[in-house]
Amino acid sequence: MSGAILGGRPVLVTGGAGFIGSNLADRLARDGHEVLVYDALARPGVEANLAWLKARHPRRVSAVVADIRNEAELNRAAAEAGAVFHLAAQVAVTTSMADPRTDFAVNLQGTFAVLEALRRRAGGPAPLVFASTNKVYGDLADVELAVEGDDAYAPRDPALRAHGIGEGRPLDFHTPYGCSKGAADQYVLDYARSFGLPAAVMRMSCVYGPRQMGTEDQGWIAHFLIRALRGEPISVYGDGRQVRDVLDVGDAVEAYLSAWARIDAVAGCAFNLGGGPANAVSLRRVIAFIGELTGRPVEARYADWRGGDQRYYVSDTRRAARELGLGPARPWREGVASLARWLREEHAAVARARAVEAAQ
Repeated sequence: MSGAILGGRPVLVTGGAGFIGSNLADRLARDGHEVLVYDALARPGVEANLAWLKARHPRRVSAVVADIRNEAELNRAAAEAGAVFHLAAQVAVTTSMADPRTDFAVNLQGTFAVLEALRRRAGGPAPLVFASTNKVYGDLADVELAVEGDDAYAPRDPALRAHGIGEGRPLDFHTPYGCSKGAADQYVLDYARSFGLPAAVMRMSCVYGPRQMGTEDQGWIAHFLIRALRGEPISVYGDGRQVRDVLDVGDAVEAYLSAWARIDAVAGCAFNLGGGPANAVSLRRVIAFIGELTGRPVEARYADWRGGDQRYYVSDTRRAARELGLGPARPWREGVASLARWLREEHAAVARARAVEAAQ
C-alpha cells in the first residue's frame, strides 16, 4: 500500500519507539509511508530508537510522546491514521506479577481505548494489526515432553513435534500478563466480529534482532548476547532445556505488513507468528552458539522456574504462511550472528560517543 492509497494519512504505530515498533516504522518509512510513532518512551533506551528513526526519515516520521492510557492524545492520533499497528504494551511476565494493576491498565484498557478510538472515528475504522503473544495458550503443562539430546525438550506427540502449536489450541491465560494480553487479543477479534473492524491478531513467539533492549525479563536472546559480549554470566530460569521458535524481526515486520495488505481477507483472524519448527531451539543451544560467536564459553547460572513459563513452545506457522503469503523464516544461527554484529557495532559507537563527550 502506498501513501497515496491512504489519502495522505499516516500509519500509526503505537509503541513505535520499541524494538519491533521501530523496525516496523523504519520499514514503513522506507516504503514511502508517513509514520506517526506513538510512544510513552517509558522503557530505558527506546528514546535512542526514536532519535534513530527521525534521523533516518526526518520528513516521514513524526512522534507523539504519550501514554497509551491518555485517551485524548490517543483519539487525536487515531483520527489521523490510515492504518494502525498496535504494539504499545507492558511486555514482561515478571512485571505483571509485581504490578498487575498497571499491566491490566496498559495492556487491556489501552487496547480497548485503541479499539474504541477506531470504532468511533469519523470516516469509519482504520485497519488494525495487534501484537499478541504465545502466552495466550498458558503454560502448556499438558504437553507431554521428552528430553532431546540432553539439552532440549521436545513433544512426544509426532504431530506437535513436526508442526508446533496451532491456532486451534484452546486459550488458557496464565499470569496477569497472559490475562491482560489474552483478553486484549479476544477484544480485537470480537471488535472485528461485532463491529466490522478490519483487524487481525499476531500471536508472537520470541522475536529478536537489531534495536532490541534485551533484559532478564524480556528479549532474552539480545540479553544473553549483551551479557556474553561483556564477559558477564547469564541467569537462566529453569533448566535451560526450554524450547522456543525464534524469529528475526525482519520476518516479523514482513508478516505485519502482509496482514495489513490482506486485511479484508484476514480480518477477525489470529495467527501464530514465530520461526516455526525449523527455528526451534533451546536456551542451552543458543548459549552454546553464543560461546562460538564470542570465542569463549558463556557462564550460565541456573535458578528456579518462573511462574507461567512454558517448557516448550513452537508456533505452527502453516496458517500464517498460507494466508499471509510468508516465505521461510531466516535461519536462527544466521540471525543471531547478525544481531551479535549489530550489538558489537552499537556498543562501539556508544563508547566512541562517550569518549568524545568526556574529552570536551
